[in-house]
Amino acid sequence: MSEPAALLELAVRAARMGGELLVERAARGAEASVASKSTPTDLVSEADVASQRAIRELLRERRPEDGFLGEEEGESERGTSGLRWIVDPLDGTVNFLFGIPQWSVSVAVADEDGTLAGAVYDPNRGELFSAVRGGRALLEGADGERAELSGRAVDPHGAEAGAADGLQTAMIATGLAYDAAVRGRQAQVMAALIPRVRDVRRFGSAALDLCWTAAGRFDAYYERAVKTWDVAAGELVCRCAGLEISELPESDGLPWGLLAARPGLTAELRRIVA
Repeated sequence: MSEPAALLELAVRAARMGGELLVERAARGAEASVASKSTPTDLVSEADVASQRAIRELLRERRPEDGFLGEEEGESERGTSGLRWIVDPLDGTVNFLFGIPQWSVSVAVADEDGTLAGAVYDPNRGELFSAVRGGRALLEGADGERAELSGRAVDPHGAEAGAADGLQTAMIATGLAYDAAVRGRQAQVMAALIPRVRDVRRFGSAALDLCWTAAGRFDAYYERAVKTWDVAAGELVCRCAGLEISELPESDGLPWGLLAARPGLTAELRRIVA
């Protein structure tokens, strides 16, 4: 097995393990310990921490020389191998705490050139998204069947969604920042976007939004104020599915962000959201 394939295998194992742990906790009911981080709406639970600790232990056992960056507990280690694991142990914490089945576990490994391999596991649907740089983007369903992702979707009328009509028939995914002032600016941008597209969805897990765009469930995704652990694995899945990825620079009260879209949509969408 090549090193990228072995790294992906470990990422998949870690993501599935974290997801299974979270499913067990969700079945027990409300979390006993919930705290705020950057704002009162930016929540972290003991479930986030427990998932990250379990994943970190597995990675330390299997790859002790690698670096590590996790969302929780301020955990960051440089390592000596030139590789670093980037982990969001529970992407969509607010959904998890409110019993909304839209959250995931994201595990990626990066070298000096960017993300090398990554996996995003959605335990609520039993779906695993994965990719290795330069390879294919894959979706493994709950039945174990695998499909290659290409970002192409089919609309209810049977045609390839947005193939001829561009942005006006596109389904767009996005997210909102925790900072109230930033959310206000994002609302203004969204108000300009909504009349120009088929519709907009805001579900709460950046990793899943990216993977669902790669799967053609959305035509494009953009979001400001995302962190490395939010997008490391999902961005790679989108790239390997053939989507166009571009950065959204800081602008007029809006922090840095990311845009992923099917070819042909990026330029027009950027003019609105950037």
